[in-house]
Amino acid sequence: MIKNGTRLQSQVDDTEVIVVRTGESLDDLRCGGAPMVPLGGERTGQLDPRFAEGTTMGKRYVDVTGAEVLVTKAGSGTLTVGETALEVKAAKPLPASD
Repeated sequence: MIKNGTRLQSQVDDTEVIVVRTGESLDDLRCGGAPMVPLGGERTGQLDPRFAEGTTMGKRYVDVTGAEVLVTKAGSGTLTVGETALEVKAAKPLPASD
């Protein structure tokens, strides 16, 4: 299982992430259709056009199990677990000030 704080990079684009909240689902974390590898790993392969929606730097992406990653470098690939796309985590509204 991937640990919290693990830094990963895409094999097919510039995307880099940090694992914020781990989950078993992240064992199949992909970007652009290819498995993500530890930071500094080799970049091989090509971006799958079905998974080319891109990522946004500074955004957190989550899956249905609650696993969460933070994008530290944006890229053109889509973050997925298997073939299921991760969703951008919604910001929590701040309390109203009186």
